[in-house]
Amino acid sequence: MLLTIDIGNTNVTLGTYNNRILGFTARLATDTKKTEDEYAIDIKQLLALNDMTPDDIEDCIIASVVPSVAKSISRAVAKLCQIVPLVLGPGIKTGLNIKIDNPAQLGADLVAGAVGAIDTYKMPCVIVDMGTATTLSVLDKDGAFLGGVIAAGVRLTLKALAENTALLPSIPIEAPKSVIGSNTTESMQSGLVLGSAAMLDGLLDRIEHKLGEAPTVVATGGLSKEIITHCKHQIIYNENLLLEGLCAIYEKNH
Repeated sequence: MLLTIDIGNTNVTLGTYNNRILGFTARLATDTKKTEDEYAIDIKQLLALNDMTPDDIEDCIIASVVPSVAKSISRAVAKLCQIVPLVLGPGIKTGLNIKIDNPAQLGADLVAGAVGAIDTYKMPCVIVDMGTATTLSVLDKDGAFLGGVIAAGVRLTLKALAENTALLPSIPIEAPKSVIGSNTTESMQSGLVLGSAAMLDGLLDRIEHKLGEAPTVVATGGLSKEIITHCKHQIIYNENLLLEGLCAIYEKNH
């Protein structure tokens, strides 16, 4: 069984694969203060909840945008499962042709998402990942990574509003009854949810114009499902795109 782990700024997502068949997925909160022993306990408990033991894990691949947590989790997996995890980074074969100015700057999460998309969808393709940040990654008709867009994520925007204004509260992230909010909560929901959907539509229009053809659009990340239902573009939702990409990268290296 292969254990895939995607470490983001907010959540750690884990998934198990057996011959490309997904077993279970689970999430932990990303916590830079946790020790490797604490993460080992968390992972062991998640395995147990899914009727598995550490002995069932034959190998592991990790993508991370939080280096300190990657070290802790890598050591936790090594201690728990007696294996050395493969950590996505320089020297790892991905098969991805990266055409940005400095390929070393491309985050491991974006690499994993791109490989997962190339493995599954028709090119060209735009990958929308809505987590702590909202990112759009653009792949051309040959699957080369051209670049992308980075914007503040929905929860990050809400946090900034609630913490930096005297009268705006923290609210549930869901669509309002109308684009014209009749109270503070609905007005904020309109800006956050419908505003994010409008931003995606506008950016996708511009990207399509730049590419000269309509791309496949795939969305992943915690809030994507809530936002893309309000977009005018046809967007495919794939909750496990990054884990699928990690699985494909693992196979390229073995």
